[in-house]
Amino acid sequence: MVGELDLETVRDFATALLIGTLLGIERERHKQADGDVSVGGLRTFILIAALGAIGGWLTRLLDFPWILVTVVLATLVAVAASYVRATRVQPQELGITTELAAIAICLLGSMVMLGQREIAVALAVAIAAVLAYKQPLHGMVSRLDAEDVYAGVRLLAATFIVLPLLPDRAIDPWGALNPQKLWLLVLLISGLSLVGYVAVRLLGPNRGIPLTGLTGGLVSSTAVTLSFARQSREKGHSRAAPAFACGILISWSVMFLRVLVMVLIVNSALLPHLAVPFLLMAAAAAGYAWLMYRRAADGGPTGGVPLSNPFSLTSAAKFAALFALVLLLVAIVQQHFPPEGVYVVAALAGTTDVDAITLSMSEYARQGGTEVAVRAIVIAALTNTVVKALMVVGLGAPGLRRPVIVGASGIVLLGLAAVLLG
Repeated sequence: MVGELDLETVRDFATALLIGTLLGIERERHKQADGDVSVGGLRTFILIAALGAIGGWLTRLLDFPWILVTVVLATLVAVAASYVRATRVQPQELGITTELAAIAICLLGSMVMLGQREIAVALAVAIAAVLAYKQPLHGMVSRLDAEDVYAGVRLLAATFIVLPLLPDRAIDPWGALNPQKLWLLVLLISGLSLVGYVAVRLLGPNRGIPLTGLTGGLVSSTAVTLSFARQSREKGHSRAAPAFACGILISWSVMFLRVLVMVLIVNSALLPHLAVPFLLMAAAAAGYAWLMYRRAADGGPTGGVPLSNPFSLTSAAKFAALFALVLLLVAIVQQHFPPEGVYVVAALAGTTDVDAITLSMSEYARQGGTEVAVRAIVIAALTNTVVKALMVVGLGAPGLRRPVIVGASGIVLLGLAAVLLG
């Protein structure tokens, strides 16, 4: 019946008041710390949230939207009047952050009552975070230069404008080249370069680089290797070679573990046969990465030379073109070679990616070719490791080559020994 309050309505009102309390506490703290005389603090924000909730509830109950419009307009007038008064008392304080937060609270309170409780709570938490982390956000922006902003805009344009325009289907007779997936690889390489650069700027090279290697290895250790090899030649990175080697080897270790997870999901019966070689290779990469991390920590930071933004769509596109060429070769070999040519296919596939051959061989093993599948996946992983090491040799700084070659040699030897003796 009209006017009846059920538990759902009570919960909505309580949620609206809690949203007002959340932002009110943050604004009250700001008010006490800075002597702000703007629209108000804790009590004011709770009341504004309550007004928005009442307006939303009456609008829904009476099906008359002008009630909520009137409440919002009244809030705008009150906030504007408070702002005018505050500027007369503190003319040097011209910010409108608190006033906008008050208007947002009114609207969030009404959203709760109109059936959008989850979205309203999420937005309230996000707004509270933006308000509370004022100093870190301002500090982060102060460390950005024009080139950083331009790089971010280019990446966004390439992601949200170019990517949707590309066809999501194969365009070649062999079904190997998908423009959208190839462009995703371009974005991945460019994005990893940008993430690594930001991590180094915020955390320093000795911590930011290994962390980027860890997270990047979950997606593409090849992209991490390419990105770090290029960055190692940047001005100011001459003493960061151990850190870059650490990041590269960490990404390789994560790649080996990622293969095991994929096999577990697709064909768990194959996992015991692959566990020994891949765990040994992962341990070799992780162990040498630890040594490089210790050396990077002992060597100290790279110095005070400003770092340049490594973001480059052109370089990433060149690598994607090479990747497309190898995909074509793999597709052609698969069509013309009999089943015993699977090792050749695995070696070719491993030059760019291990995931595709891992998935296909996991399905192949269901038909009884377990030994062939294990050897093919290991061959792909070893080929991929050798190719990434060659990337470092060709693109990396001289100080980066030796540790990566040593690490790759240990990985290859352990992987071959595990397969031949297993």
